[in-house]
Amino acid sequence: MNKQNLRNYWKTNLKYLAILLSIWFLVSFGCGILFVKQLNTIKLGGFKLGFWFAQQGAIYTFVILILVYIRLMNKLDKKHHLND
Repeated sequence: MNKQNLRNYWKTNLKYLAILLSIWFLVSFGCGILFVKQLNTIKLGGFKLGFWFAQQGAIYTFVILILVYIRLMNKLDKKHHLND
């Protein structure tokens, strides 16, 4: 793998990480702390939505983001011929 190809690979990888971690931050910090009062006006399964995001929503989101990252990295590895 040449240097330019390697640089593109890592640039794309860091872009994926920045986007996915931003989503996780928005869900965990934003929905669980910042927007909790607005979200608490909605109920989900008998619980206020703000409480649900703080307790479980952020965890579910994190697991989904891990699966999305795995899928994206597998595609990126194939694109750069690194799928061993």
